[in-house]
Amino acid sequence: MIITSFDIRERQFKVKFRGFDVREVDSFLEYMADSFNDLENRNDNLEKEILHLKTEINKHPEHEEILKQVMQNSQKVLEQIKKNARQSAEIIVADAELKAGKMLNKAHNRLAQLHEDITELKRQRLQLEMQIRSIIETHSRLLEMGKEEERDSENVADAKVKLLKSA
Repeated sequence: MIITSFDIRERQFKVKFRGFDVREVDSFLEYMADSFNDLENRNDNLEKEILHLKTEINKHPEHEEILKQVMQNSQKVLEQIKKNARQSAEIIVADAELKAGKMLNKAHNRLAQLHEDITELKRQRLQLEMQIRSIIETHSRLLEMGKEEERDSENVADAKVKLLKSA
């Protein structure tokens, strides 16, 4: 299977919870596609050069040995370019993995902080609920006391009225 720069650009990945940053992956794929495209162009140019040299060998049999050496050198350069490209890609991938690990650690730290904040807010809510209950109970007792005073004062007034009626 031959991979082209188009294949790299069009490659889609599933997004999952705590997955890689989509923009970072897309940026990396775009960079890889451009690099791969450059390598393809270089490879095409080298292959064209090899084809040209083969034609020259057929035209000039006396230079065959020299052209073979040139072809071998071209092949070595191509191999070196491929090797360098692989090494470069490995470095880029390792760097991306390192960055992803740092981002993941940062996200875990943020999650832990959010859990702490939620716990603190729950504690504050419970404290506030207890204070509100206490205020409500205090006001309820005050209302009851007010009703009792009103009843007592009505009873005193009723007693005075009865006393006045009987006198």
